[in-house]
This record gives sequence, structure tokens and C-alpha cells, in this order.
Amino acid sequence: MPEAENIAAQDRSYMRLAVKLAEHGRGRTNPNPVVGAVIVKDGRVLGVGYHARYGDLHAERAALGNCTDDTSGATLYVTLEPCCHHGNQPPCTDAILQAGIKRVVIGSDDPNPLVAGQGIRVLRDNGVTVETGFMREECDALNPVFFHYIRTGKPYVVLKYAMTLDGKIATRSGASKWITGEAARRHVHQNRNIYAAVLVGAGTVAADDPALTCRMENGRNPVRIVCDSTLRTSTDSQLVRTARDVRTIFAAATPDPVRVAAFRERGCEVWELPGDAGRVNLNALMERIGAEKLDSVICEGGAALNWSLLRLGLVQRVQAYIAPKLFGGAEAKSPIAGDGIETPDGAFRLRDVTVTPLDGDFLMEGILDGD
Repeated sequence: MPEAENIAAQDRSYMRLAVKLAEHGRGRTNPNPVVGAVIVKDGRVLGVGYHARYGDLHAERAALGNCTDDTSGATLYVTLEPCCHHGNQPPCTDAILQAGIKRVVIGSDDPNPLVAGQGIRVLRDNGVTVETGFMREECDALNPVFFHYIRTGKPYVVLKYAMTLDGKIATRSGASKWITGEAARRHVHQNRNIYAAVLVGAGTVAADDPALTCRMENGRNPVRIVCDSTLRTSTDSQLVRTARDVRTIFAAATPDPVRVAAFRERGCEVWELPGDAGRVNLNALMERIGAEKLDSVICEGGAALNWSLLRLGLVQRVQAYIAPKLFGGAEAKSPIAGDGIETPDGAFRLRDVTVTPLDGDFLMEGILDGD
């Protein structure tokens, strides 16, 4: 193999390791990105690291901290452009320069205005060889949530539902437990561990009395948000009764002050937001969620909320868990309500669609076209 091809193959191998390392921080770094780093010298890995959780060392400093040998003249592989500003941690560019790193291979550019090419410039201005866009597609795939949040200030919204093969989310009587099997339901809990918040409507709470927690080993509970314009949710619901254990927010538009006080006394947060025909303005809700540094939301609500989010262009990703069952029934509910679109060419379309088998069920997911 020619030397140039051999170097490129080694570079890909080390960056793949950095990508794998980055995944270890998934669900713990929000609203920061997941990042992995590998330091190599003379064909030997000196240290590896990743951003483990929000507020902890960034991947570059973690990798440097794990090095036991001299890093002068080494190469750093990192999935995201190193930061050059003071935040919860000092600039990674300072640590890279102090360590004598001579070559830095970067996967993704950082769209954060505090970085956005400045980290690359600082390194180059100090004599470091910097290569950018290396395995960009794989590295970009690590952080769609961060990229969306840092560019818009609003959370990345995942619309999730489970349905039968004939498109029903419940039987004609309203029964919905359980459409999918245990494997699919475990996958849902994995997502709750990843995304910062989970959103439902008051109707879902009334019908299912969900806990909306992450029931997996060492899992992290998402912040629970209920879109409840008039605060009609029962104070005996699981969400209200456990609000002191798991952060729980009720978004309301026209609440009774007595109800507001009752919810707050039980440990719930109540956000009084602008209304839209008596209902919570969902754009205002998303802005408030983003302002709270909640970078992502998985919506597990009903058909009406699903349609409202789609209609307003607030959804980035769709996850449809499909069970090979048929419920039938003209009155049985489907995943999306509302007025719907007029003609087929006006449909909401998904791209980059994948299908994952889940022990008899299937997860079909993709990104809303145009996002």
C-alpha cells in the first residue's frame, strides 16, 4: 500500500475510534455536543478521551489527561472543532498548544458563534497543521441535536408514536397498551435517556396516566413537560405525585390561579405562556424550552399535538414504531389528527429513512425533509 494511502487508512481508523468514544457521552452532555478525541504519536495511541457530561472536561483535555508519555509532535484526532473560549471549561486550544500537538485532524465544524472557525484559526496561527472536514458525515451524525439547538435556540424535536400496520394508535375503545412488544418499549426508554425532555398533551395524561421516566439501568430521566392549556390534569396523576422526584413542567395558557398554586405546591413548575385560540402557543413553548437549556424534546403525545407540531414546522425527526397487527375501526385513532394535507404532493416527507427490526416490531425513522 502506498504511504499516502496507508496514512489515510490510519487516520480513518483513529477518527472512527474518536467517533466511538464520543457516543459514551450520549444523553449526559446536553446542551453541549458529544465529542471524542484520540492522541497518536509514531503510530501509537497515547491517550483517548470524550466529553462525559455537561460541565466536565472536554474531550481534548480528557484525552491529554490520560496521556502518560510526551505529547510533543503528536497528532490529535477530534470529532468537533476545538473550542477557543472560556465556558465551563478553559479553551481546549490552549491545552493543545501547551501539549506541543503539531497536527490536528477535525471532523465537524462547530457552528457555535463563540467558536465557528476561530478554534481552527488559533491553532494554525500558532503553527499547528490543521485538517478539517475529515470523515465529516460520520462526525456530523453525532450531533444533529447540538447543531439545531445552537443555530436556532430551540430544541430538536423528535415526534414518536407506536402504531399498528393499519395505522392505528389505539383500538376503537381507546385501549393502547400495548401496541408494540418489549424490545420496542425498551428502545423508547433508551431515547428518554438521550433526549433532554419528553412532551405530552393533557389528553395523553388523562388517558394513560404515564410516568414518562427512563426505566433502564443507570438511565437519566428526561424533564417531563405537559402541554395543558387550562391545567385540567388531575393532581392525583403520576406526573404530579412524583414531581418532587423528577422535574415536571406544565405549560398553560389560561390557567386558574388556584390550580397554578395547587400544582406548584406539589413540586410542579407551571409556565404561563401566550395562548393561541385558548391553547398554548407552541412556538412560545419551544422558545421557553430552549431558553431553559433543554436542547431536545421527544414528543410522545396524541394525534392532535402531533399535527400541531408538524403544521408549525417544529418537528425535526419522526420515529414510528410499527407492530405487525391490524386493529381496524373507522373511529380508531391514527397518529396524526388535525385537518391534514389537501393533496398527496403536499405530504410531509422524510429523508435518510432507516428501518430497524425490534423483535417482531419495526422502527421506521427519518428526518423531516427541508430541516
